[in-house]
Amino acid sequence: MDPIPPTVEWRAGRIRLIDQRALPGRLRFVTCATVEALRTSVRDLTVRGAPALGAVGAYGVALSARERTRRRDVLADARRLGAARPTAVNLRWGVDEALRAFNAAGAEGALMRAHAIAAADIAGNRKLGALGAALIPDRARVLTHCNAGALACVGYGTALGVVRAVHEAGREISVWVDETRPVLQGARLTAWELDRLGIPYQVIVDNAAGSLFAAGVVDAVIVGADRIAANGDVANKVGTYPLAVLARAHRVPFYVAAPVSTVDLATRSGVDIPIEIRRADEVTHFDGVRRTPRRARAHNPGFDVTPARLITAIITNAGVVSRPTRAKLRMLHPGGVTRPR
Repeated sequence: MDPIPPTVEWRAGRIRLIDQRALPGRLRFVTCATVEALRTSVRDLTVRGAPALGAVGAYGVALSARERTRRRDVLADARRLGAARPTAVNLRWGVDEALRAFNAAGAEGALMRAHAIAAADIAGNRKLGALGAALIPDRARVLTHCNAGALACVGYGTALGVVRAVHEAGREISVWVDETRPVLQGARLTAWELDRLGIPYQVIVDNAAGSLFAAGVVDAVIVGADRIAANGDVANKVGTYPLAVLARAHRVPFYVAAPVSTVDLATRSGVDIPIEIRRADEVTHFDGVRRTPRRARAHNPGFDVTPARLITAIITNAGVVSRPTRAKLRMLHPGGVTRPR
């Protein structure tokens, strides 16, 4: 039995989510009975992570299709849900996939497509993990950023899926978990997952990473992705780009682990990826208490872009792309066809 429950699950006509805001203190679930409740859960980070949002988008369409009587209302719900977080392409992808199934086979078709996306996420992540594990040396000390584990997916994980696969093969591995400010997805979520999995780890403050590289105690960096542009540029949680620069400076491999659905051939490069700007109080406040002067302003981008030239390889469920280029990424999609947007 997996020690981490499914992040997203369809139960009796409702969508059950792990409430990631409550972790690590408490494993709590939120049940969404409406698309608006689901949209709120996406916006307030009850659920997050690109692959998880793909399933959320699909299940959201299925939920609307069961509750609404008019097609135009389903389309309106889908449009609002798909726009809830602009950087992660999987949310819009999941919505589009379920909408196509809805148009072809109604509410039942949308639900079956959502179930298929959820099942494929777990299976694909296990395959991705096995492919990535072959790149990781024995006794590796891996640095992660944000959370790209089971909580960021329906299950198993992408970047942490690689770590899990190494661990499950009986090989030694340990993880440097950076906090990932300002919402602490590393310290709260990645550490919680590794704790449950019995994988050795240590939490570090974000600005300790450079000293670890300088000390020679980082053997690889593995991160997830919220969108991979056609040329291989990667949008991920803000703070990823400086880690890639450090890795290049210290000749440490920098890997991105993500499902093929995160590769967005309709976005030419990282310059074209919309970057979500989140609330200032995530920076100015901590645990509900203001930690800055009253008139202080804050700039709070949720993501940054790492150029393809800094990426050693992109690990997907369809294969590993070393030194990613536009031509190599197009080969991941049958016929090189760009997804409809």
